[in-house]
Amino acid sequence: MTHLYFIRHGDYIEALEDGSYQDLGLSPEGIRQTKCLRDRLSRTGEIKADVLIASPMRRAKASAEILASALGKPIVFDKGFEEWVCDDGTLPPEQFSARWRQVPEAQKPFFRFMDGYETGFEFSGRIQSALNHLLQDYAGKTIVVVTHGGVIAASFHYFFGLSAAVPARVALSARHTSITHWYQSPHGQTWALERYNDAHHL
Repeated sequence: MTHLYFIRHGDYIEALEDGSYQDLGLSPEGIRQTKCLRDRLSRTGEIKADVLIASPMRRAKASAEILASALGKPIVFDKGFEEWVCDDGTLPPEQFSARWRQVPEAQKPFFRFMDGYETGFEFSGRIQSALNHLLQDYAGKTIVVVTHGGVIAASFHYFFGLSAAVPARVALSARHTSITHWYQSPHGQTWALERYNDAHHL
């Protein structure tokens, strides 16, 4: 049986540095959240990982480093599970949000903020491709991926066969350090969502 656990990183700091807004890693609250999850996993042993994958972005990397002792596996970093990066970070958040609100809903999956950066549609394709490779490489194993909210949301496109070209009517909002668990039986052709947004340790 294949089990896939997504863990969203802890709360983090994003601030202006060297002229752009950058991920500066976990906030004190994010460290507390991640340690709470680590302690829960150490106490319960509920996830018996065969492999620990993490996005190399600072907030996910720091979260994986805290969780690694509870999962008992070395961290394998995979850029395929990085969050959607749609601009170079030079846009102030309020300007970014104002521009996004001006985009017609039907065009949002295809809107490119800046040359050289992904559209939402391309981001979903990257995540689905990374998932496909991961699940083939580790078939029958228990996989843990420490990643981002957008990546977890894109996993629903993959498992439910949804088109990323159609604007979503539902907004998914995974809490920091929450667990999402998908599994597939050895003889099954389909996947089941066992839980989403499990943050009981908080």
